[in-house]
Amino acid sequence: MLDSAVDRFLEFLRDASISQWQICPLGPTGYGDSPYQCFSAFAGNPYLIDLYPLVNCGLLSHADMEAVRQLPRDRVDYGWLYVTKFPLLFKAHEAYSARRASGELPYGDFNAFKNAHKSWLDSYALFLAIKDYYHGAAWWEWPEEVRFYEQAKKSPLAKSVATRAEAHAFFQYLFFGQWARVRAKAASFGIEIIGDAPIFVARDSADVWAAPQLFQIDAKTGEPLAVAGVPPDYFSADGQLWGNPLYAWEAHEADGYAWWISRLRANFALCDIVRIDHFRAFDTYWAIPASAKTARTGAWKKGPGLPLFSAVKAALPDARLIAEDLGDLFPSVHELRAATGLPGMTILQFAFAGDSDNLYLPHNLTTNSVVYPGTHDNDTTLGWYRSASEKERDHVRRYLRVGGEEIGWDFIRASYASVSHLAVMPMQDYFSLGSEGRFNTPGEPAGNWQWRYDEHRLRHLHYEGGAAYLRDLALLYGRA
Repeated sequence: MLDSAVDRFLEFLRDASISQWQICPLGPTGYGDSPYQCFSAFAGNPYLIDLYPLVNCGLLSHADMEAVRQLPRDRVDYGWLYVTKFPLLFKAHEAYSARRASGELPYGDFNAFKNAHKSWLDSYALFLAIKDYYHGAAWWEWPEEVRFYEQAKKSPLAKSVATRAEAHAFFQYLFFGQWARVRAKAASFGIEIIGDAPIFVARDSADVWAAPQLFQIDAKTGEPLAVAGVPPDYFSADGQLWGNPLYAWEAHEADGYAWWISRLRANFALCDIVRIDHFRAFDTYWAIPASAKTARTGAWKKGPGLPLFSAVKAALPDARLIAEDLGDLFPSVHELRAATGLPGMTILQFAFAGDSDNLYLPHNLTTNSVVYPGTHDNDTTLGWYRSASEKERDHVRRYLRVGGEEIGWDFIRASYASVSHLAVMPMQDYFSLGSEGRFNTPGEPAGNWQWRYDEHRLRHLHYEGGAAYLRDLALLYGRA
């Protein structure tokens, strides 16, 4: 996470006059590798830890790094990463524990870190240690004495896996220490980081295991009473069956939304701005019977609404949030976003399927919005254009007055020229990639989240005119 590639990426952003960097959630990914299905809403992903500082500190050897060097550079191979990187992290922790008296790593005091993050770290570390003990089994498959945190922390097993739990806490110490250095480097270049808070947490997470009373699950078995998703939409004829447990909003309301405030406070410890995923669920959310095979069966239920955001505003008055308000929305969702004052999102790829009153067309945008050619859930702009109807392609060409040969850059320029307060570009569009660069296809359970940019391609973009052109666009449209 802190190798020279990060420096080069940040230098590109600086030289292109790009002052915000939006990232996907940074949490520890589980089955399916989605950053929106994490083992914790508070923890960081150990996959992102840079191992070379551990070599420099003597916790790993150069020979240890040979396996890592064999990992593919054009995509993320999560299976190989799991069997390659975690053994090295555990080896580093073992070496660290053996030489504890000789000094700390350059990330501050480990014990101080544990104390500062105790509210979530203790349960998270024990959760993963027990999961390792049961060979990755989900927590609701564990014996009753460890099925929930309150019982588990008093169990004999907690003592027997204490070293393993300490290792998982150590990985978080490394992640947070290294990310703090990345964020400081970005800040030195005048670059803010936009984080991402998934609306729901994974069922198989330390969050649900440690605080089951905050979710719609059976208090004894852990079985969900209903699960999250969305009805049939643009992305899927069957809707999207996410399977996440739904919040018991009455319990959150009773304690003043303390869990949400803690979660957002943790997000702002990592980022400057936070995008809240699936904002509409704060107004109304799609509740699907736990036994359903698709998301077609469900019902709209009332979310917490404005009181949650009022509580957040009172606790975090300087919080800067973005509302992901995409999809088929009720008027009440628009009213809630307007009441919060949060900027919404707009997607140019959605703009050309209708007439001049399409809300996503640049002439219909509002200042209090963030414009994207597409997001991580969309195809690349070139991939979208190639698969769009001829009517849509003709609309694009006439509206933007372009030939379509460089459609990715046409959308970048249109985004810069829009009235939206912020414009965010996918990396793939900078590289004019087609569908081979798509990051995620909603509804597809496998094969997502694997795309990686090529550092040589970035270097070419940086020094062969791309950064200069983006800087000129920023100056031309007042975004410098």
